[in-house]
Amino acid sequence: MDYIFSFLKNLEFEKRYSFRTVDSYRTDLLQFHEFCNFSSILQIQLADATIIRSWIISCVESGLENRSVNRKISALKSFFKFLMKDGVIQKNPMLKVESLKIRKRLPVFVTDSQICHLFDDIEFGKNFSGFRNRLILEIFYGTGIRLSELLNIRINDFDRGKLTLKVLGKRDKERIIPVSMGLVKLVDSYSELRKEEFESVDNNYLLLTDSGQPLYPKFVYRLVTISLGMVTTLDRRSPHVLRHTFATHMLNNGAAISAIKELLGHANLAATQVYTHNSFEKLKNIYNQAHPRA
Repeated sequence: MDYIFSFLKNLEFEKRYSFRTVDSYRTDLLQFHEFCNFSSILQIQLADATIIRSWIISCVESGLENRSVNRKISALKSFFKFLMKDGVIQKNPMLKVESLKIRKRLPVFVTDSQICHLFDDIEFGKNFSGFRNRLILEIFYGTGIRLSELLNIRINDFDRGKLTLKVLGKRDKERIIPVSMGLVKLVDSYSELRKEEFESVDNNYLLLTDSGQPLYPKFVYRLVTISLGMVTTLDRRSPHVLRHTFATHMLNNGAAISAIKELLGHANLAATQVYTHNSFEKLKNIYNQAHPRA
């Protein structure tokens, strides 16, 4: 258990992983530790590839999807790599363990016409709440940022002169995203109402609840779900769908995949290339409709 806690501290304080990620790793490793004890292996660092594969099989048989099992495998890979680096073990058992094959799931996105309907035809109201709600949606679609990044936007993160937004992403990596003049004007209008409503509020978060508190995830999820429900019948209607929509629309309109990678804050190009599948599907539809012998 000491090795597990040391590893988790390393993730939190050295690697600067988010609380949610560290908590997921903790859950996975404690489950594996319990499985080891049940299999008469009292020290987790003594687990070999055979016992690890047995645990993976038990996870699959319990009904977990391959994607979820792979997350657990990833946790073990990081953990045993940590033990190797600290000299606790001499051989890494995870080198003999492969991830499960998963079916690629294309990102869900809202169509161009549906986005236009959302921003051109839906009335959000001219009060503080209305401007804030519209601004949340406009920021998501206009920048492609994550929910956690939106919640942490400070008042001065928008540079009105340079038309940019400063964002603090995963592992505290900062990136600068270009924004439109229309979005900056909406931020300015909202900021005036924010100042009138909450002049005495002692925080510099840009987006606030109706009571002047910083926004929280459930609030934003509910807003996005309801708003997208007005323009689309998609089953998934989360903030991440707007992130997918931003990337897909950019790609469909000629943006380079490398540029989209930088805008989204992806660590590598492989994470961004999933959006090319949506574009290829669009090309196939055009081909099938246009080619005489398709």
